[in-house]
Amino acid sequence: MVEHSSLDTMFLSKYCPHSSSSSSSSSSSSTSSSDREKRLLRALRGSLAKKYPQKSGEVLSAQYGINLLLVGVALMLALAYRGPSASEETVLSFLTALMLVQLIWMVCYMVRRERRRSVPPERDAQAATSWIRGGLTMLALLSLIMDAFRIGSFVGYQACVSIMLGVYPVVHALHTVSQVSLQFGVIHAVFTNLLLWSNGVMTEAEHALNDHKRRLSALGYFNFTVEPEEPTCNCTTSACSIFSSSLYYLCPFNIEYHIFVSALLFVMWKNIGRTLDHQTNQKRVPAGGSCLLIGPVLGLLALASSITVLIIYIIHVEESVEAREAAISMFYCFGIVILACMSVAGALGLLIYRVEDWPMDTTPNPARTLDAKLLLGSSVGSWLLCWCSVVAVGGAQSYPSYRWSNLAYALLLVLEKCVQNLFVIESLYRRRREPGECHAHSTTAHEIFSVTASMAPPYDGIVNHAFESPDKHQDVLESSKTDKHTYDKKTKDVSLAVGHGAQDTPSRKRQVLKNVAIFLFMCNISLWILPAFGCRPQFDNGLEEASFGFSIWSTVLNFALPMSLFYRMHSVASLFEVFRKI
Repeated sequence: MVEHSSLDTMFLSKYCPHSSSSSSSSSSSSTSSSDREKRLLRALRGSLAKKYPQKSGEVLSAQYGINLLLVGVALMLALAYRGPSASEETVLSFLTALMLVQLIWMVCYMVRRERRRSVPPERDAQAATSWIRGGLTMLALLSLIMDAFRIGSFVGYQACVSIMLGVYPVVHALHTVSQVSLQFGVIHAVFTNLLLWSNGVMTEAEHALNDHKRRLSALGYFNFTVEPEEPTCNCTTSACSIFSSSLYYLCPFNIEYHIFVSALLFVMWKNIGRTLDHQTNQKRVPAGGSCLLIGPVLGLLALASSITVLIIYIIHVEESVEAREAAISMFYCFGIVILACMSVAGALGLLIYRVEDWPMDTTPNPARTLDAKLLLGSSVGSWLLCWCSVVAVGGAQSYPSYRWSNLAYALLLVLEKCVQNLFVIESLYRRRREPGECHAHSTTAHEIFSVTASMAPPYDGIVNHAFESPDKHQDVLESSKTDKHTYDKKTKDVSLAVGHGAQDTPSRKRQVLKNVAIFLFMCNISLWILPAFGCRPQFDNGLEEASFGFSIWSTVLNFALPMSLFYRMHSVASLFEVFRKI
């Protein structure tokens, strides 16, 4: 007891120097006692925060998120098997509970922030650009339309379906609106969206597999029993069929929305506790004289051609064997042409980088690092399909008209993704050399055309104040005023030089790079549209299915096709960022 009391006295003497005199005085008031307790708790909280490193917090959050993801995946796999362990209502109840937890957290955070208005709000410059918000809002609107159709379908079939089929789209709509307007990079939100993405992928894959079974049964290849996707009771409204058919056309957008949000929130989570450089928020003055003609024209031509191929394919693949083979051959011929053009365009961009020798941008950037890893990781799905096709063509016992075009398409797809990955990643890690910046990177040029720590304004990024005491935060605010004055003085000194550099007319090689970026941008949209809306010859050509068997090949497709779709949409976002950066 004596030792414990001495420790308490030392602690109070360190953080509350007037505690002994206040306690000895018989006239101490309850107000001073309350202030003393607040200071003690504040000091204790700050001491604990210092002893708990940020890396440990990241590891703890990551473990929580991974286990949350695995629980959801286990439920979805049990649902896919159609066993007694899990039903559709079970999965939807689990996802609804996760979304409600996230919504409650958002509300609590907003209430807490309103009470602490003196603290400046955290901002993530890497996750708040206008084009990111615009793309996210567009996908969110399509997801909301999908929720409205789900609610309409539930109203028509409410006599014979579970109440969760009506609760889930309502909660999902609230969740979507809240996420778009209030973005918080917490790990629970990241993995909640990953589970929603996984649920959408499995639903869409099941629908595509049932369509494939129906086509095989109609052509007499197999005799499959396809379970009905709609409820068995009669619909009470006349729009149920419209709602059901429209859901599968909106499903790809909902899938891309959730994976897009997951990547965005993951970057925000990684940025917690970091102060980003001012370079993230710098906006270049648009350079005049840019000739963007060839890239957009060729890109629009590819987009129009892909829509035409999609319509013809969907119509003829349901018909006779001859029409089916003609539709598959048409798809492969179109794919060979567009992939060859994309490979040449990407190689041209890489050649320009080698000739120009642009300097590397080594600024730490979690968003850019994640982009590179996602591009390489999501390429695995398409590469697996390609090499399976090569093996299937090499050992094929039948000789359909599209056999060798399938082989050429597979090899070109591997080459195109390799070249495009190199071009996108190198573009993200390059920065253009400004006029007046010498190749030796002199000190003067480095100070003018790059941003150092001394040039970055205070609080221009994300600063996590969760474990800071108010006294410490007040000191940070006071010191930031001095930093702000220094920053304003430095930016004033160099503003003239930067302004002259930004007005420089772009070179011809830079114009070529812009055309390459916009052409690849449009082509990736085209190659996303085809499989997203039902043009999937991997299901219909029969070569791979004959080599690997129906069950194995269906498993491979259910794994690889979602990754391929994600790759194309992520490439679209990355190429737009490349276009803005060039």
